Amino acid sequence: MANPIAFLARRSAKRAADFAVSNPLIRWVWTGPGNEDYGSALSEFRPTDRESVLEMMQGRYLLANKLVDTHGVSPFAVEMVHDDWLDDLQAFDWLRHFRDARTDEERGFARSLALDWIDRDGRFDRMVWGLSLTARRVLNWLRHFNILVEGANADDAALIARSLGTQIQSLKLRAPFADDPVDGLMAAIALLGVALCDQDRETEIAARLERVNALLDRQIDEDGLHRSRSAKVQLMLMVELTTLRQALLRQSDTYRNELNEVLDSMHVALDAISLGTGEAAYFNGTGQMAHDVIVSVQAQNPARARSTGTAGGYGRLIWGGSIVVADSGLVPPPDYSRHMHASALAFEFSHGRDLVVCNCGPAPADMPDSELLFRQGIAHSAPTINALSAAAIPLRGPLKHRVVRVGRDPDMGTEEADHSLVMRTHGYAERFGVVLERRLTLLAEGNSLMGQDRMLKARGRMSGACAIRFHLAHQTQVEAARDMVKLRLASGAVWNFLWEGGEMRIEDSVRQSAYFGFHRTKQIVLDVLVGEISELSWIFTLDEG
Repeated sequence: MANPIAFLARRSAKRAADFAVSNPLIRWVWTGPGNEDYGSALSEFRPTDRESVLEMMQGRYLLANKLVDTHGVSPFAVEMVHDDWLDDLQAFDWLRHFRDARTDEERGFARSLALDWIDRDGRFDRMVWGLSLTARRVLNWLRHFNILVEGANADDAALIARSLGTQIQSLKLRAPFADDPVDGLMAAIALLGVALCDQDRETEIAARLERVNALLDRQIDEDGLHRSRSAKVQLMLMVELTTLRQALLRQSDTYRNELNEVLDSMHVALDAISLGTGEAAYFNGTGQMAHDVIVSVQAQNPARARSTGTAGGYGRLIWGGSIVVADSGLVPPPDYSRHMHASALAFEFSHGRDLVVCNCGPAPADMPDSELLFRQGIAHSAPTINALSAAAIPLRGPLKHRVVRVGRDPDMGTEEADHSLVMRTHGYAERFGVVLERRLTLLAEGNSLMGQDRMLKARGRMSGACAIRFHLAHQTQVEAARDMVKLRLASGAVWNFLWEGGEMRIEDSVRQSAYFGFHRTKQIVLDVLVGEISELSWIFTLDEG
């Protein structure tokens, strides 16, 4: 169990210090000079799309897989409830699409958006100037500084340079007091990027690099996964670190090997929690991610997870065309658990490019009231007891909305020769007297996935109603019979589901996809009373008839 008093004291002290350095009496020292000239040390490897430029110039902004038509109004003036869309807009990730702008009009349009942002949001606001968001914006402005200032009049160029300098100064002053580890790391990454782009700060590179490496040592585990256990966070960090590695290599042979080892391990870890669909499994705040960015990141490094194994509390089975990614339910310290899900023993299963079994993912940004529901065990392909998760998510107190471990850490191991993964959660031991164990095994060269869910006695009396859920991929047609369920996937592939023990029912479910958006689907549920039987067995098998 986390120590809530120590966590609260640490967070409160950092927040108080942050408020002190960001109050109006201090903020005047943030103002940057208007004559800075930043070099193009940071390259852009993410893909560009000229159609996106043309669409934006027509008032249509496709960000975070959501298209918003502003009807000619500035996107920064639009009232928007879709947080991911706003995040992408404010981070200026879209600026890369103007890299290959063909006309002065197109470059001028990008510059006009930056000037409009300065006019509307260029003064400090805690939401728009959050550390991670500001760091991403600074990095994107540095990558494409030439787009923003070339062709601009002297006053506009000075205004843009001054705003960038102010944002950089805010990162310098606020970074030491970041109460979120990712915020602190992103600020350090951005400040290293600044040192690489500004000749006057070249002497700062070594110290800034040392700071980034120190934070990476704390936040990236021995398997190469960020301690938030989120593929979304992992990908965001890898984009920026890859850019830094390329810039350091161009800077000097002294830095030839910098960041190589950590990025190699992060590539393997990201691959270990990704499916044959090309998407990372939907665990711990990971949902829709830009597929083209994933591919561009993967193209920077050949390191891959090619076999059955474990990484960062996840297990991976791979055989033939099948990949299974499962979560043991490992809970990190509370600093990293604000956006985690309670997904002990959950899994996702793909065969070739088909998704077969999945989780619901995080709540859509326009459904904020459902955020906690989507983080519970029932939104995952996992067993739960009395609809309660194996971990807790407090609704009040210092650990409010953070996942908190119940009982001792989970157990997990693989048997590579048998293509098997075994996980145990102890989150129900005190409440219901039972330890849940799940064994997943790929059979027949990956054409079958067999599961065995066991209820192991932990103390005198076992109680509760156990529901084992299997959320199905979008557009799966379900035909249920008394002793078998036939699943017809969108691709036309047919899978059969059989089980032994428990009562089967079909319920509605939901899934948000990077390709299809947020849609209703179905789930298979097996019900059994704890203690009534000790094991349920089930199998998904490809119908090759």
